[in-house]
Amino acid sequence: MKKLRGVCIGTGYFSHFQYEAWNRLDGVEIVAVCGTSIAKAQAICDQYKFEKAYDNLEVMLQTEKPDFIDIITPPNTHLPFCQLAIKHNVHIICQKPLAPTYEESQQIAKSGAESNIRIMVHENFRFQPWHTELKKLLNQKVIGNKLHTINLRMRMGDGWQEDAYMNRQPYFREMERLLIYETGIHFIDVFRYLIGEVTQVNARLKTLNSNIKGEDFAWVTFDFENGALGFIDASRYHESTAKNARLTFGYWQIDADGGSLRLYEDGKITIQKLGKPEQTHLYTFNDIGFAGDCVFATQKHFIECLQSNQPFMTDVSIYLKNIGIQEAIYESNEKKITINTNSKLVKDFNK
Repeated sequence: MKKLRGVCIGTGYFSHFQYEAWNRLDGVEIVAVCGTSIAKAQAICDQYKFEKAYDNLEVMLQTEKPDFIDIITPPNTHLPFCQLAIKHNVHIICQKPLAPTYEESQQIAKSGAESNIRIMVHENFRFQPWHTELKKLLNQKVIGNKLHTINLRMRMGDGWQEDAYMNRQPYFREMERLLIYETGIHFIDVFRYLIGEVTQVNARLKTLNSNIKGEDFAWVTFDFENGALGFIDASRYHESTAKNARLTFGYWQIDADGGSLRLYEDGKITIQKLGKPEQTHLYTFNDIGFAGDCVFATQKHFIECLQSNQPFMTDVSIYLKNIGIQEAIYESNEKKITINTNSKLVKDFNK
């Protein structure tokens, strides 16, 4: 099968997980990297043995004529960068958050739909190995046929310090929206992946660290089409006892009519059927890269779908629903009411 030629733009903290994963993927060759300066792009090329460095995206696209681009830059750049890629007939995998507003996200999706260009959102949480394993167990009905609840308790512990986020992603401090926009969107996607479509949400958001602008705490309830309920209790301020709070990003429990599934912060999954003791479910995962090597799994899915012409699980048109739910969460917090995700806001967004 033809080896796909890719280019990338972005040189920030998270880009290194993606560059490292691209180097391990079969059927792919990253031929160039673009940064805000030649020096930054060249540093990436030197580290990961890529050939060419650029500081101008359009020049890179015109010169290299790649099959795809990986956009690993801040959200405010995604719309113009996607439009440039579409102009040059280049398929796209684009980091989340997809855009600063839902209108811009919709515009990205519309631009792709009006062309022959395919766009996948780099939403890697559903590709974490424990989430794919939970999905298998749910499909096998190991805890019954009727889902009751899904609960997540997240404690990151990286947001209480006076200089919170400065060591990794300092721009977090200036974001007007933080926890739900940057991290909670992952959980929205996993909830939909595991349980189904969301019909309404109710949210309370707070900023606990006075040195930042956005929210760092969230309580959000979810209603699902199948009658199940969900709850996110998330804080970047308070700490976990886990050795690595960034592995599973929290403790998860799913209850159904026949028992419970639990995901612990070390990646352990257990099954407890009603009236029976909790049993460890044996499965394997690689504790390399980011969060169980989910970046590699995400990019592998992108390449396999490009080569086979199969749909992306996180195609931009599907991902729009996540952003609609995100917007409903912020509206619920602002108005202090439950928001129906089939409201005009989300309906208009998903046209």
